Amino acid sequence: MKIASEKTENREIVFEVEAEPEEVERSLDWAYRRLVQRHQVPGFRKGKAPRDMLERYIGRGALLEALKNLVPQLINQAIDERQVEPVAQPEIEITGIEPVTFKATVPLMPVVELGDYGGLSIPREPANVTDEDASSVIEQLRLQHSTWEPVERPVQFGDLTTIDVTAQVEGKSILDRKGLQYQVIEGMPVPAPGFPEGLIGAEIGQARELNIALPADFSDKEIAGKDCLFNVRIEEIKQQKLPELDDEFARSLGQGFETVEDLRQDVTTHLQAMAEDNARRTHENRVIDALADMSRVEFPTVMVEREIDRLISMQENELRAQRISLEDYLKNQKKSGQELRDELRPIASRQITRSMVLSKLAEAQSIVISDEELDAEIEIMAQNAGKNGDSLRKLFQSPGTRNTLRGTLITRKTIGCLVEMALGNKPASEDKPQTADGDPATVVSEGSGETNAKAETSATEGQADEAQPQG
Repeated sequence: MKIASEKTENREIVFEVEAEPEEVERSLDWAYRRLVQRHQVPGFRKGKAPRDMLERYIGRGALLEALKNLVPQLINQAIDERQVEPVAQPEIEITGIEPVTFKATVPLMPVVELGDYGGLSIPREPANVTDEDASSVIEQLRLQHSTWEPVERPVQFGDLTTIDVTAQVEGKSILDRKGLQYQVIEGMPVPAPGFPEGLIGAEIGQARELNIALPADFSDKEIAGKDCLFNVRIEEIKQQKLPELDDEFARSLGQGFETVEDLRQDVTTHLQAMAEDNARRTHENRVIDALADMSRVEFPTVMVEREIDRLISMQENELRAQRISLEDYLKNQKKSGQELRDELRPIASRQITRSMVLSKLAEAQSIVISDEELDAEIEIMAQNAGKNGDSLRKLFQSPGTRNTLRGTLITRKTIGCLVEMALGNKPASEDKPQTADGDPATVVSEGSGETNAKAETSATEGQADEAQPQG
């Protein structure tokens, strides 16, 4: 076997392999012994046809069967000789038959080099809630509990009207509705831009004719850019009446409030909790991004593609819950599947980078989750699950689900450790990580607990999961 290899920038090595004639011959003989039992060659009993007759009978199939055996063997030899660690199955391209040559692109273990994270200093922004914030929420509550009352005046913005409406484009009817309830909201583009503005000042019983030029990007392409003639008759006008902001309103909410002040305090407390949670999450993301930006992380493209697959699968599940197919979503967005993958590629790369630096930090800081911590978390989850608690406890008896949760908790603890350091609260029991020669500098590693993945029995099929960082 002759091997030429070249490393690429994205943690991949490309092997160009030429098989020796005797290697091909051995594989053809192996293929013959398998194929002769499966094919009936005219003039011979099954399993008794000579090899040359079988090869003439089935043609190229004999060589393909031989390559199925030969190529993985040669790839594994190349991997062993070059002492590389694959993270997933290689991508194979047969480049020649006489002699047998092929190209194998082997994705390698990621490399993670942490920067000097001990020097991170990122303050957390304060979570401030103003009186205006609380008033805005209370105003929304009033809107939710508002009523609509008929009025005897011309139409104003915000009114809820009952209308009879028809619409024609070039003499063709495109709309004919009676008793349609329509709220007159300024700037509303439905049924056409300018329609709500055309109703302002109209009175009950009055008919109005509106000639509106439909925009070029109108949803119905057949009439986009054309003039549309609307005929509208106002049948009823209602205005929104908000409840008085008094103690009676507070009591009517049924949440145990006795006064408006009780309501305001409760709203402020909830807003403050939300603001603090948002501030915490924002700060965590800033700190993780800072660690990612100061670190060097290299990984093969196969990991990015698989992360894109995961993101698309999540999006499909979300769309399915709304009874929308991914195909319909893409059609509505005027986007191809490849365009969606291209959009997700930088997101996937960033998520892999963040995950890997956190995994390496957990290793550098010796962060672990004990069985006792794991059991305590499961018990909290079970208690929060109420009547489903026992089912949840049973679920986490499985080693696989326990390990998944352990990984999540390790990530949570690692982020907490990193945040404390960024806030200047260095853990008392932990020193700056050491390199192999003992100098406090960066931490360098290849991979993060990933498993080896050599070629398997098929040169074109099979896969090995890349070992992604915990969490």
